[in-house]
Amino acid sequence: MTNRLLVVGSVALDDLTTHAGQRTEVLGGAATYIAIAASRFCAVDLVAVVGSDFPERHVLLLEQHKIDLSGLEHAAGRTFRWAGQYAEDFSSRTTLSTELGVFEHFDPKLPPTYRSSRFVLLGNIHPGLQLKVLDQLEPGAFVAADTMNLWIDITPQELGQLISRVDLLIINDEEAHQLTGERQVSVAAAQILRRGPKLLIIKRGEHGAYLFGKDTLFFAPALPLPEVVDPTGAGDTFAGGLMGVVAASGKSSAATIKKGMMYGAACASAAVEGFGADFLAAAPLALIEERYQQLRRLVSLD
Repeated sequence: MTNRLLVVGSVALDDLTTHAGQRTEVLGGAATYIAIAASRFCAVDLVAVVGSDFPERHVLLLEQHKIDLSGLEHAAGRTFRWAGQYAEDFSSRTTLSTELGVFEHFDPKLPPTYRSSRFVLLGNIHPGLQLKVLDQLEPGAFVAADTMNLWIDITPQELGQLISRVDLLIINDEEAHQLTGERQVSVAAAQILRRGPKLLIIKRGEHGAYLFGKDTLFFAPALPLPEVVDPTGAGDTFAGGLMGVVAASGKSSAATIKKGMMYGAACASAAVEGFGADFLAAAPLALIEERYQQLRRLVSLD
């Protein structure tokens, strides 16, 4: 794997409650899901921060996936923690507690070897930090970015600057509505594209994801599953698989991104079958490939 993907975002310890049970201090965080999914296709460089309480077993898991941790800062204090509970049918999620810990003062600094990265995925951290990462990169990188409703609410100016500088923006349908006030996905997409990104992906959960561009429109379905255990990180996993395929190919063409979306959906289908990142981390590449082929058959006319 010669091509690499730079991933910047959060690494966390999550307490999760779903209809399938409860788990405490499972490995989570947007950057974790992104990095593990992407590592199935390309080498990954990770920039994040964890506390002095971060379990060594999680470090070993990331290293086993050939994720370079030169950019993983170990700071004095507690690791970012999130506790959440999902409704029986996953129609809603309640945040029970959030403890930022060392993540509150996260100041992403790229090691010198990361600054020439050709492919970058910025997890949904504060847009000011995302912009700071962009300022450290050498010109020419293909940059994808995620965001969340909080940043749309409280940092619209910085988020607008970020959107104008990235190549691919990845958001969900509620965030697209929040950004534009438009409920119609295609209308919201057209407005967002006028703000600067070349491409836009709007995720719709179990209903798949759309890709929009100047001359591009594509739909990637989600794989119907008999049971979902924990949907935490599914969107991040999708983005990680997508950008892993793009980085592995060395191309950012629309055709490659479409293929990446299908692989991203395959990865996401594995992520939701276990708590935290555990099932995704353990899933063999053969399973991801099988899911990818299933998704292709879903949209085939043959």
